[in-house]
Amino acid sequence: MKAEDAAASGRHADEPHGNGIASRLNWLRAGVLGANDGIVSVAAIVVGVAGATSAFFPILTAGMAGLVGGAISMALGEYVSVSSQRDSERALVAKEKRELREMPEEELDELTGLLRARGLTDATARQVAVELTDRDPLAAHLSLELNIDEEDIANPWHAAIASAIAFTIGAILPMLAILLPPEDIRIPLTFVAVLLALALTGALGARLGGSPMLRPTIRVVVGGALALAATFVIGSLLGTTVA
Repeated sequence: MKAEDAAASGRHADEPHGNGIASRLNWLRAGVLGANDGIVSVAAIVVGVAGATSAFFPILTAGMAGLVGGAISMALGEYVSVSSQRDSERALVAKEKRELREMPEEELDELTGLLRARGLTDATARQVAVELTDRDPLAAHLSLELNIDEEDIANPWHAAIASAIAFTIGAILPMLAILLPPEDIRIPLTFVAVLLALALTGALGARLGGSPMLRPTIRVVVGGALALAATFVIGSLLGTTVA
């Protein structure tokens, strides 16, 4: 939206408006979380195995198992979670439709009360409630009473697919970093690549959430570094014991 158009409509150009915002933010969030999880979990697996053995195929096998299993797990988790959210929202929409059909006067009084609670006078609240009811009573109640947009209910498939793809993309980075370089630099290079990637996903997640980037980025990087260090130490100890 152009700045002049946004001003004419009473909207700020740098704020999200329109249908589909919740759905888009939902799969973007799932994508960022999936990429972050793919980076950390697969990196921890391959670094742990690399701490125990320098053999190529055990590292590759463990990494691929973590990638496939993790992508499926993330997709299933997002699908179940968002499906539950969608089912709850649909049930609320159906309930509101029934109430509007069976007791319209009570619903008009309820809408008036909701508007009054937002600071409008009794007369103004009643007038606005009547106008909203004449235009689209369901949309008015869903928005003011339940904070739901019937046209913007989250899609579980979007979240599941975005999460699985993002996890796979995130997991590929530590796989390449641990498998392609020479053996003597593969682990430190993996640490550096993973921490840089985590900084990027942390900053992106903060950006999507509209929060300052520094603290979330540091939190993600420190957490990832601890996970890598822990699995590398465990792998090294187990490798020494087996040897």
